[in-house]
Amino acid sequence: MINDLVSDSLTRIRNAGMRKLNAATLVHSKSVEAMVNILVDKGYLESANVVEDGVKKTIKVALKYDDNGVVVINEMKRVSKPGRRVYKGKEDIKRFKNGYGTIIVSTSHGVLPNDKAYELGIGGEVMCTIW
Repeated sequence: MINDLVSDSLTRIRNAGMRKLNAATLVHSKSVEAMVNILVDKGYLESANVVEDGVKKTIKVALKYDDNGVVVINEMKRVSKPGRRVYKGKEDIKRFKNGYGTIIVSTSHGVLPNDKAYELGIGGEVMCTIW
């Protein structure tokens, strides 16, 4: 049984990129779906589709590669873990990697990227960082 679906999803995406696979299948949850949609909007993933197989749901993500065949994602890190939750205020999530990276934050307004959370003036639990 998987306890942390977010870190499992990040690991599956990271492993698929190292193996140069076109797609990865993730276990579905609302937070994972919101995180993957942010990654698609920011251009780290090609696409994401929710696949329903009866009662069970999965998310099929297509990885994005550059012209040289290298995966676009350089690094993905899980920051807040089940054993240690990490919260940041709006000033602490302003920029990441001089604007080249993204912090995904779980806020009271849903799961948001750092630029939207800063725009709204809210902080929250830092789910992961990506660049």
